[in-house]
Amino acid sequence: FKSVTFEDSLFKNCVFEDITSLNTYFRNCTFINTTFYNTDLEQYKFVDSELINCTFFHIRTGCQISFDDDYSAYWIYFVNFLGTLAVLPGNIVSALLMDRIGRLTMLG
Repeated sequence: FKSVTFEDSLFKNCVFEDITSLNTYFRNCTFINTTFYNTDLEQYKFVDSELINCTFFHIRTGCQISFDDDYSAYWIYFVNFLGTLAVLPGNIVSALLMDRIGRLTMLG
């Protein structure tokens, strides 16, 4: 979850598994028979919430993902550009070979 706030919600017989959250909060929510497995949902994220018969297994601690500097679009284009540059020498060599030995031989 990235910056999600649940307000006045009821979670009954739910399983939260493998969840990494950032700025996610539950305000005035009720959790009944809910299992939290391998999540980073800690007590401070449940603001005025009621937890009834809930279990927490393998709580993640430590440094989590931060989306404060969101450069994801930049990195997608940059990695794509590097991949295109990596293929460029092979394209040039194959074009020269095709002119030398012919298309049918190259295809074979």
